[in-house]
Amino acid sequence: MDIVFVDGLEVLALIGIYDWERRAKQPVVLDLEMAFDNRIPAATDQIGDTLDYKAVSKRLAQYIGDSQFGLVETLAERCAEIVLQEFGVRWVKLRLTKPGAVRGARGVGVQIERGQKPT
Repeated sequence: MDIVFVDGLEVLALIGIYDWERRAKQPVVLDLEMAFDNRIPAATDQIGDTLDYKAVSKRLAQYIGDSQFGLVETLAERCAEIVLQEFGVRWVKLRLTKPGAVRGARGVGVQIERGQKPT
């Protein structure tokens, strides 16, 4: 199975459990790997046959920007559900990073895999 990816999608989100985190949006960074058979779009050269990574990115950016979750785990799960349910993807690996959330670390977060692993 082929992989379509989005690397380093940065979105401002209201996320966190501490009072100071609930007062202002902060950046989160999303990395995605999505299983998709690219043979048909490669043969037709038509955008309608692809997994449109721009559409995926716009949908997730809108969702993340409108969300107000406490935990990155919850946000990651919801984003994975959107990709699987709305874009016909069989498997997704999603990494959600909060840059600067821990002093001394470039970022912290979660990485999840959902759906059936690609073969």
